[in-house]
Amino acid sequence: MWAWTDNSGSPYDALSRDQILDNLMLYWLPGTGASSARLYWESFGAFAPMEITLPAAVSAFPKEILPTPRKWAERSLKNLVHWGDMEKGGHFAAWEQPDAFVGELRQAFALMV
Repeated sequence: MWAWTDNSGSPYDALSRDQILDNLMLYWLPGTGASSARLYWESFGAFAPMEITLPAAVSAFPKEILPTPRKWAERSLKNLVHWGDMEKGGHFAAWEQPDAFVGELRQAFALMV
């Protein structure tokens, strides 16, 4: 959580102890940690360039672990209707910055109707 959140040296800057424990328990108790990581293992490095013509939106959070360069997104997303450079947030942006995330969703989908 420390490396994947937008924090000032402690994951508790971004999320509360209870939030982190709740999230860990969702994987620990049912024993689904390995299966949840499988998607990352199987798909990492397997992204072939492709054109996507559906309307798309990107919210670029500054502490994302693998940030998406805008030039790369524009090459693949041929109908990019919204790009948002966010002020705060990491890999768990919807969790860390829920109001900003919802605002981005609203802006994006308003442009897709």
